[in-house]
Amino acid sequence: MQEFATPFTPWSALAGGVLIGLSAVLLMAVNGRIAGLTGIVNGVIPPLSPDWTWRAAFLAGAILAPALWFLAVGTAIEIAVPVSTIALIAGGLIVGVGVTYGSGCTSGHGVCGIARLSPRSIVATCVFMAASVATVFVTRHVIGL
Repeated sequence: MQEFATPFTPWSALAGGVLIGLSAVLLMAVNGRIAGLTGIVNGVIPPLSPDWTWRAAFLAGAILAPALWFLAVGTAIEIAVPVSTIALIAGGLIVGVGVTYGSGCTSGHGVCGIARLSPRSIVATCVFMAASVATVFVTRHVIGL
C-alpha cells in the first residue's frame, strides 16, 4: 500500500482561504452574484450566458493567480496528483453528477452558502464532506490505492 503524506502548510492555506473569501465577497458586492465555480464555468461554455464577460474575467483571475504567485515569490506552486489520469477523469465525472444533483458546487454551497447560513448549503456541505471522507478512507485503507 502506498502512503501519501500531506504537508502541513498553514500560512499558504490561510492566504489561499483569505483570497477565496475575498473573491467571493467582492463578487457579491460588485455583481450581486454567488461565487459558485460550476455556475461561473457553465456561463462561458456555449451557448454563452448574457453576462459571460465577468465570468470569463473571474476564471482568468483564477487561472492567472499561480503565475502572479510565481512572479511575487519566485517559486512555482507544487502540484502533485497521486492518481492515474483515468481516475482523475472518473472523479471529475462523478463530481459533475454530484454538482448537478446537488444544485451547486463546493464553492457555492461550502464557501458562500454556509456564510449566508443557508440550511440547504449546510446540509449539502455536510453530505459532500462525509462522502469525501468515506472516499479517501475506502481508496487508501480498504482498496489500498
